[in-house]
Amino acid sequence: MRTDLDPDELGAGSFYKLLTSVVVPRPIAWVSTRSASGVDNLAPHSFFTVSCVDPPMVQFTSVGTKDSLRNVRETGEFVVNLAGEPMFEQINATGTNFPAEISEFSAVGLTTEPSRTVAPLRVAESPVALECRLERDIELGDSTVVIGRVLHAAIDSDVFVTDERGNSLPAIDRLRPLARLGRNEWSTIGKVLEITRIPHEQWPGHYTPPTG
Repeated sequence: MRTDLDPDELGAGSFYKLLTSVVVPRPIAWVSTRSASGVDNLAPHSFFTVSCVDPPMVQFTSVGTKDSLRNVRETGEFVVNLAGEPMFEQINATGTNFPAEISEFSAVGLTTEPSRTVAPLRVAESPVALECRLERDIELGDSTVVIGRVLHAAIDSDVFVTDERGNSLPAIDRLRPLARLGRNEWSTIGKVLEITRIPHEQWPGHYTPPTG
């Protein structure tokens, strides 16, 4: 048996809570921006993903018009910092509705470091920073999708491992990313499952047409 729910009957607020309870886990974009007047801002956004491969782009969604969105529109730049488990309480604290003239970096005790290609600062404690230039923003109802072209990636050297094929890539157990769930729940990486895709030609019972 299923429970049928109509978004119009539930209302936007109730259905939002439902969506964030079932669209899980959600990676977190810890977005740093700088206002036109020079105030640095840092906020977590849990509607976040890759938008494009070539050229590389990422996106986050601002529900309503918050400081991150205003700053990106003013300057055209932002940085996505990886939200890692060791910074759990500080990440949550940067979600507090501080006045626009207060920098979350200072308020929650984080260390800043300069970016290479954009003005917004990076979180020094975060192992990954993606420096982005605004590609476009798309208004959808009460929210705005912010798409940024990745200009530069700065990644801590000690999170890389080399696999059996000689590829050097960040390891999930060294990044230790957090994700958002429903209500006030968050998650860590937990148990990691690994499986390879099966090429069609190797699929069990694969039909091979006769030749000749």
